[in-house]
Amino acid sequence: MNAHWLRTPLAQGRLALLLAVIWGGTAWAACVAAPPAAAPEAMPEEEAAPDNMTVFGETLPDDALPYSQQVYRVACSNTATQVTFDFAVSVYQRICSSDLFGDALVTLDKDFNVRPLAADSWEPTADGLTWHIKIREGQQWSDGVPLTAHDYVATYQLSANPETGWDFSWFYGFLEPGGIKNWNQVIAGELPPEELGVVAVDDYTLAITTEDLFPPLPGVLKFSWPIAAHAVAEHGPYYNSSPETSVSSGPFMLESYDPGNELVLVANPMYKGLRPPRIARIEHVYMAPGTEFLAFQAGEIDNIGYEVLSPADFDLVLNDPVMSQNYLRHFGDFRTDYLLWDTFNPPFDSLDVRKAFAKAINREPIVENVFGSIKAMPARSMLMPGYPSSDTEGLLDQYQAYDCPAAQEHLANAGYPGGEGFPRQEMWLRNEGPAMAAVFQAVAASISECLNVDIEVSNKDGKVYMDALNAKPTELTLGAVSYGMDFLDPANLLGIWVSTGRHTWLNPEFDSLVGEASSLVGDPERRDQMFRDAQEILVDDAGGAFIAHRWQGNLVQSWIQGEAFREPDSQGIAGFHWGDDTAISDLYVSNAKEE
Repeated sequence: MNAHWLRTPLAQGRLALLLAVIWGGTAWAACVAAPPAAAPEAMPEEEAAPDNMTVFGETLPDDALPYSQQVYRVACSNTATQVTFDFAVSVYQRICSSDLFGDALVTLDKDFNVRPLAADSWEPTADGLTWHIKIREGQQWSDGVPLTAHDYVATYQLSANPETGWDFSWFYGFLEPGGIKNWNQVIAGELPPEELGVVAVDDYTLAITTEDLFPPLPGVLKFSWPIAAHAVAEHGPYYNSSPETSVSSGPFMLESYDPGNELVLVANPMYKGLRPPRIARIEHVYMAPGTEFLAFQAGEIDNIGYEVLSPADFDLVLNDPVMSQNYLRHFGDFRTDYLLWDTFNPPFDSLDVRKAFAKAINREPIVENVFGSIKAMPARSMLMPGYPSSDTEGLLDQYQAYDCPAAQEHLANAGYPGGEGFPRQEMWLRNEGPAMAAVFQAVAASISECLNVDIEVSNKDGKVYMDALNAKPTELTLGAVSYGMDFLDPANLLGIWVSTGRHTWLNPEFDSLVGEASSLVGDPERRDQMFRDAQEILVDDAGGAFIAHRWQGNLVQSWIQGEAFREPDSQGIAGFHWGDDTAISDLYVSNAKEE
């Protein structure tokens, strides 16, 4: 993430100096660092390319299978509700292998630094409130229409349009005080989408204006995968759901799609971006949740995520000489699992009730025996150790450490001695697979056993869950969920807890600290301490009950190769790194598959 310029020694409020330092500092140099090599020109159709050459004219590595056999197979749920490939249309109901039909303006490298992707460069105006993003010319959609700034304007306007009902609409508003200008007013229907602070200065210059100074904005552009403005105008926002109307400016395009049965993507020969793939096809194998590991063992799929592996599965993986070498663990998106609740209504309007639940969770055995210590560490706060402003010394543990006698005392103080009279609760899960559902079942059991309360765990469809969570007023009394970073700054993972965010919890002091720290420049130590103080308020006031910080990872077939995920980062960690969209261009199938 573009973190260096948050630490530049500027006097607060000296915006002219701020601009000068941003332009002249090392962070700006990082922003415009040499990008990955551009995609070679696609091979003319009339020429017969050698079978060790991709559709872009790139020669495959010496150990690669022929290009005709460069097929990558992944699992796809046959039960999840999935309606779109496009982030701008839906975040929580995206179809497998989304975000491959267009390039975001920026990407991240292995160390979470912002790097160019569809954009060449970005810079703020003199007042620091508007960013001008230069889009690299020559990019195009698969029907030959140029990719321009107007596509990105259409993308943001579609997401902000209240008639669209975007399920991630809170995101650009919670970046307070630096959210996109007029975002909240547009999604509330008070202003038209055209009044959004995202405009095209010209065909290849995008301008984004924020409500206040917001230094981490370039990293937020990681989520700017575009829609095709002309395709939306002609076919509506779901144009990518059919091969007949689908268009792509990304590395892959849609060949076939029969929901729940068949999904095939192929390399897009019209792609002009910075991540041309070596893989010729991505084939999706539809299967029931919980069967992915068996399919992997049978060689039917090439990659599965940590979340579908149970502790028993991990025992098999770690005791197998091949699989153990091909389980690639990484930080992922610094994801934390936690309980959330409606603190505006009984029973969780009582701080004693919230503290009772938080102290009744016996995290260590749950992580060790149910989650699996290779997959997680116990959590008692939101920010995973290693994330900026995180509690690496355990100073916050006292507030939510397991202490059943103290939990029982809090519940008695709330008027429910021994759990007597406490209303039966339903803990909602967000479409969790069997492995994660077991974790939250164990959490509910720990609370129930300690407090003598009745909790039913109910696994809901993702859309049903998010609609209830985002409803105003909320329709979710008690829920379990996970959240990972969207950009590497405390303003993100603490920002989701401000009163305008996704949670039904309000603490004015917390809001003030996060709001001021988010836009503060010139005093990095004060900014860091403000975020630390804010997290202490969150944990002490039990805005949520924090369960585990996830170690993430992927189990990959030995024949799937590529430096982008096989070579370690600066911390010595290999694996697919969250936010690095270029990894897909490096992946290939080696001849080890035939051995």
